[in-house]
Amino acid sequence: MGCIVADVVYNRKLAINNAVMTKPKTNPREKSADAYQAKLVAPFAVLGIRIEEDWLTDIEYLPLETPPLEPQTLLAKEVCNQLQAYLTDSGFVFDLSLHIGGTIHQRRVWSAIQDIPSGTTRSYADIATQLHSAPRAVGQACGANRLPIVIPCHRVIAKNGGLGGFMNASDGIPLTIKRWLLHHERD
Repeated sequence: MGCIVADVVYNRKLAINNAVMTKPKTNPREKSADAYQAKLVAPFAVLGIRIEEDWLTDIEYLPLETPPLEPQTLLAKEVCNQLQAYLTDSGFVFDLSLHIGGTIHQRRVWSAIQDIPSGTTRSYADIATQLHSAPRAVGQACGANRLPIVIPCHRVIAKNGGLGGFMNASDGIPLTIKRWLLHHERD
């Protein structure tokens, strides 16, 4: 049984809209390093921000030694302002136009993740039960999230209370970033 892939538009309240975009998405791995419209320095990484037309399409964690890049568009500036607001106040609610593609299952997982309040967590198993899925499939959808922080996949942890994975990794810098984000939201 194959997966159905569709582009989805997230509205300003971050709820999934059923509108389907006709413009095909490029593979994120094919994008050049200079395709960022901003690079925002955060305490845990430099956030590489990609914009496509009027949509935020990607936030990538870049090494701390990456040089910052001032926002190149008005939307990139707004994204940076909202990310800064989150870094100052973890309860900040994002109000951005998001454009991401994913399978139906990924979109369902991302929608469930959006419902996790700042300062709280849910386990991969809890979300899997809610969606009639499997914890590993939930983890894979979290790893495919192209808009971390805005769609807060860091709030999904292992059933035993451990961190689980992050950014398709089970150790190293990705888990350091996840720890930082969770600690920030609990303060």
